Amino acid sequence: MNNNNNPPKNPNVPPKPSLQPQLQQPFSSQFQLSQYAAAHAHAQAIAQVQSKAQAKAAAHAQANQAQYQAQLQAQAKRGRPPGVSNAGSELTPGGRNKKKQKVNGKQLQDRVAGILPSSELYTELLEFESRVDAAILRKKVDIQEAVKNPPSVQKTLRIYVFNTFANQVGTIPKNPNAEPPSWTLKIVGRILEDGVDPEQAGLMAKSNPIYPKFSTFFKRVTIGLDQRLYPENQIVWDSSRTPAPHEGFEVKRKGDKEFNVQIKLEMTYLPEKFKLSAPLMEVLGIEVDTRARISSAIWQYVKARKLQNADDPSFFNCDPPLLKVFGEEKVKFTMVPQKISNHLSPPQPVHLEHKIKLSGNSPTGNACYDVLVDVPVLSPKELNGLLAFTDKTKEIEAYDEGICTVIRKINEHRKRRAFFLGFSESPVEFIDALVESQGRDLKVLSGEASRNGEKEHRADFYNQTWVEDAVIRYLNRRPGTRARVEAHK
Repeated sequence: MNNNNNPPKNPNVPPKPSLQPQLQQPFSSQFQLSQYAAAHAHAQAIAQVQSKAQAKAAAHAQANQAQYQAQLQAQAKRGRPPGVSNAGSELTPGGRNKKKQKVNGKQLQDRVAGILPSSELYTELLEFESRVDAAILRKKVDIQEAVKNPPSVQKTLRIYVFNTFANQVGTIPKNPNAEPPSWTLKIVGRILEDGVDPEQAGLMAKSNPIYPKFSTFFKRVTIGLDQRLYPENQIVWDSSRTPAPHEGFEVKRKGDKEFNVQIKLEMTYLPEKFKLSAPLMEVLGIEVDTRARISSAIWQYVKARKLQNADDPSFFNCDPPLLKVFGEEKVKFTMVPQKISNHLSPPQPVHLEHKIKLSGNSPTGNACYDVLVDVPVLSPKELNGLLAFTDKTKEIEAYDEGICTVIRKINEHRKRRAFFLGFSESPVEFIDALVESQGRDLKVLSGEASRNGEKEHRADFYNQTWVEDAVIRYLNRRPGTRARVEAHK
């Protein structure tokens, strides 16, 4: 902060002409002056807001004080001291007959706000906190939805297929103690970064940890060998049986014969994707997509061609391309997901072919295949970490508990203030009213509030119609009374 005692100049007032030559200030001093001006303007804005809030709170306090004085006079006439409720359990300045409403533990009551002018700033902070809590809750819901259906971007997965061999007769001299000839088929893949080939960049040995492992992109992998050489020629890997992800697939067998291997890769999609039929593909221009995006594309098609029914907006009219899909001239929007089910099928698997070579350089095979895959923007581990961070609210709860404790103390002091303020207005009337009020409360607690001793002293009181039934019920409740009455009869 600039220590210069001179106040900052107003940029809107033109400078006065000076006879001395003007020297150009260095950039650092100008920056300090601008910082000082900004801080001074910010302080002035805060002071204005506080002054307005204090003025508003003071006016509110004066109004409450006038109302309170009127209540004091009215309650003095009724015989109840101010600051004492009907049951004597709460000291309130108004002594209102209304049922006490349950308030938030952090919320200041209106009667306290009228006494404390600065409480309006606290109320504004509570409102700001509620907005922040609502924003955090919305973001938490968004993260939970992202964990279920993580957002993703399309990237290119490059698949490499090659094989190695060992102990082949054509490559090493005959040795009776050598192991039998064998070969190993390997299928690996890497996500391309900005079109860079990982093999050329020397990154084939280790994949990028920010991307999922290779096996997570596939639901099932089937490798078919030559049945004439290997009777059990079908090798199947299923993600449901082995959920642990792998960097690639490897098949090792004994043999010295070259042959072709058939590889079928069934992709996995989250959410699930479908292949569109030819008529639906002709309408939307989409080959493979999710059910939700297909339904949305149909709605966009209807909207762009203004096919929505004018009489009933819940229906749309079918033009010739849509008529081939739905077979009806008019279709209800809510029936679209059901009607397009017949036009959706699982996506076609990726078919690859590789020839097992057992001569030449090892490894053999330089074929690679590019496939578009959906890569999540954030991994589930990172999303769960964000959720765990938002759940760490123990420190906030401790501060909230401290605030609630302070609010309770403020309410207690407000009650005491109301009690002594009422006593200071009129001590004699206050004490008389207090004694009378406490006496009535004592009768209520002891159950004697409804009794009238003067009427009970007269004989007419016991000649009423309900007395006989009351005596009978009283005698029946006493143990052994019924037996004695029956014996007397």
